[in-house]
Amino acid sequence: MVLNKKFYIVLTLLCTLLYACNNKPKVVVEEKPRVFPGFHPIMDEIVRSRNGVFRGIDLNNKAEVIKRIETSAPTETSPGHIYFEYVADSITNYSIDYTLANDSLQEINVQINCSDLELTSYLFCDLKDYYENKLPNPTEDKGYVVYNCFEGQRKPFVVSLSDNSTPSKGILNLVIYKDK
Repeated sequence: MVLNKKFYIVLTLLCTLLYACNNKPKVVVEEKPRVFPGFHPIMDEIVRSRNGVFRGIDLNNKAEVIKRIETSAPTETSPGHIYFEYVADSITNYSIDYTLANDSLQEINVQINCSDLELTSYLFCDLKDYYENKLPNPTEDKGYVVYNCFEGQRKPFVVSLSDNSTPSKGILNLVIYKDK
């Protein structure tokens, strides 16, 4: 009986030790707060900020500001262009081409490619709603949605959104440029 008690005590200690060794601390994944709740999560990736006209960037910004705000090194650079390519998820990628004149941002050209046509349509509607809330009274013509900004102290600019999808691939284009 004494042997039996010692056996149970040793067995209990071994079980406790094994449990303690195998019990890894749980990793708590902290969810980032959404920038655009109510919109598809890819909007947080592509548009990224409510500030500025796009990604926290405004027209007339210098190349240095653009490079600081973007999260990776440019894919291509030249005196008048800074070009970035990103992968949002396994079915969506996008590119951003910033056009500058005298180190002043003149135009932002974004192309979003997606192999899911339904998601492409959803993103088009989200972008349309986002800019409609920011710049009311859009005009729609031949597949283009155009928003004009003539507010306050800002220089006038235009946001043009179009869905150029094919039957097999979703392609959205967003162009933001100074109004002449």
